Amino acid sequence: MPGKTGSKARNDERLLFGVAVVAATLFGAGYIFLMLAMNHREKSPPVPAPSDDAVALSPDHSRQLVDFSLTDRTGRTVTRSDLAGKYLVVDFLFTSCSLTCPMVNSHMAEIQQLTTNQPDVELLSLTVDPRDDTTDVLTKYGQKFGADTNRWLLLTGDRDELYHLIATSFLSQDEKDPFTYMPGNFSHTERIAVVDSRGNVRAYFDGLAHNVASSVVQQIARLRP
Repeated sequence: MPGKTGSKARNDERLLFGVAVVAATLFGAGYIFLMLAMNHREKSPPVPAPSDDAVALSPDHSRQLVDFSLTDRTGRTVTRSDLAGKYLVVDFLFTSCSLTCPMVNSHMAEIQQLTTNQPDVELLSLTVDPRDDTTDVLTKYGQKFGADTNRWLLLTGDRDELYHLIATSFLSQDEKDPFTYMPGNFSHTERIAVVDSRGNVRAYFDGLAHNVASSVVQQIARLRP
C-alpha cells in the first residue's frame, strides 16, 4: 500500500504541476494580449499635418442622409425631417479626443460664423461615443466652441442608430483592427461632410486644413440653384 500511496502522490503532483503550467501559460498569453491592447489604445492617433488646401473629395459611393431620430444636447429630439431642405455641414467627434476633434470643431465654429446670415445652413456634430457623450457632456463641449443651439446640433442617442446613420450616410468602418482607438472603427473621422438640400452627400473636406471653413462655404454656394 505505501508504494501505491507514493505513486498516487507523484501522479497528483504531476497533475498539479501540469495544471499550474497551463494556467501560467494562459495567464501569460492573456497578460501579453492585454498589454498589447492597452499599448495600442494608449497611443495617440496619428494627426495628419494640417494643409492650406482643403480639396473637395467625392463620396466613395452614392450616399444619402438616412432616416434617424437622435437627441440634441438640449434634450430635444432631432429627426431627418427636421432638416428637410437644409444644407448640412457634418462632422464626427468624441469628446475624450484631445487632438483632431478640437481642431476640426474649431473650424466648425468658423463655418458657423461664416454662415450666420444663411438660415438654410445647419451644422451637425455626430458623436461616435454615445455611451460617454451624454447630453450634459455635449452641452459643455458645445459651449467651448460657442455652438449656437439653433444652428449647430450636437447629437447623441442609441449607439446602433448613430452607427447606422454614420456608416450608411457618411463614413466606412474598418472592423479588422480590434485595437483601433476610434469608437465604431470609423475611418476618416477628421473629415467634414457637406450635404445638399435634398439630403445627398456631395463632398468631404479635410477638417484639419487651415482654409477648410471658407472651402465648405464656397461648396455650399456652388450647390445652391
